[in-house]
Amino acid sequence: MTKKTDTATFEETLAELESIVDEMENGDLPLNKALEKFERGIALSRQGQKSLETAEQKVQILLNEQGEETLQSLPESEQP
Repeated sequence: MTKKTDTATFEETLAELESIVDEMENGDLPLNKALEKFERGIALSRQGQKSLETAEQKVQILLNEQGEETLQSLPESEQP
């Protein structure tokens, strides 16, 4: 289940990352395979973060076009 991170959607990236986490938590991987999965997971994590940042920028642009205020962080009690 290897996809290029630059062409995968956010949902595909997240699904692959979750799959890797499941495989690694199982603990049955040889060291070299676990390292490969870890490296892939890091790449997927970076791609997911980039996708989220891009989405946030687009939302900010749309808010600015509508004369809305900037994005605000959720109160700590509402954060996941």
